[in-house]
Amino acid sequence: MQKEELLHLHMLLVHIRKYYESTTGEDVTTDQYNTLRISPVHIHKNKVTHKKAILTLGNEIVQHIRTNHNPYIEYHADFSSEQIATEH
Repeated sequence: MQKEELLHLHMLLVHIRKYYESTTGEDVTTDQYNTLRISPVHIHKNKVTHKKAILTLGNEIVQHIRTNHNPYIEYHADFSSEQIATEH
């Protein structure tokens, strides 16, 4: 994946979090993501850093939803994000 695509995906996840928070009134805690100290506008950071931020933020959003809501879709933790990303 190109760096520009990672930046777009990173921005999309940030927007998803903000949209989710605004529609549900819930705050998604993103402590691990915040400790990375990176945002989609940090274009000078390398691809690996943005990829880690994307996976961390995505994981925290999913964990929040799984913890606070009764999921209708069964989630299998035996698939890593890396494996899923490379299969598609």
